Amino acid sequence: MDIKKRIVVLTGAGVSAESGIRTFRDSGGLWEDHDVMDVATPEAWERNMELVLRFYNQRRKQLYEVSPNAAHYALVELEKKYDVRIITQNVDDLHERAGSTHVMHLHGELKKVRSSVDESLVYTLDGWELKVGDTCEKGYQLRPHIVWFGEPVDMIPAAAQLTETADILVVIGTSLNVYPAAGLINYVLPGTPIYLIDPGHFDMGHITTLRFIKAKATEGVGTLLKELLD
Repeated sequence: MDIKKRIVVLTGAGVSAESGIRTFRDSGGLWEDHDVMDVATPEAWERNMELVLRFYNQRRKQLYEVSPNAAHYALVELEKKYDVRIITQNVDDLHERAGSTHVMHLHGELKKVRSSVDESLVYTLDGWELKVGDTCEKGYQLRPHIVWFGEPVDMIPAAAQLTETADILVVIGTSLNVYPAAGLINYVLPGTPIYLIDPGHFDMGHITTLRFIKAKATEGVGTLLKELLD
């Protein structure tokens, strides 16, 4: 039996953007004139819980209104020939809805909530709205199951271990400026082919195995698909 080569895919906001999901980068780091630090930090939660809940409710509501795009579906196509493992910085479920079978979320999941006191109590939210007074089984307020700025990214060690197993690394729609996720590229074994798909400019000349596809996610992953399936 042939053992499939493993492709580890690191995805960022650029993959979801073409489905219509707005990013903080697109809006200059602002949301309804609120700085990101006012809606996505533990301090913001303590200071104004209702504002934080409203922010994530709106993002969750929008998630129900969008669909996976061609980039998501192309990654599913790769599973026909490769063992594809996705590590995503995105909190949406578009990879799963497209049909990807192995998805690791670094920064949490928008459709899940957890106890504000006991992190082990995680639930899938029924619908898009989380309200003040919605509690876990221990009676504590539920909060978004999201890694906020200033909180540890607990999934990084597992993601680093997975990256080390890559026969091919693919990076799509991420600026490689957000740490610790950006540091994952350093865990691939020497000589591993790396594909970088993004419309931006990157100075990555020091990586001799790099193939840079300068394009948006849908176009770039289509190009990748042709190269890796042929």
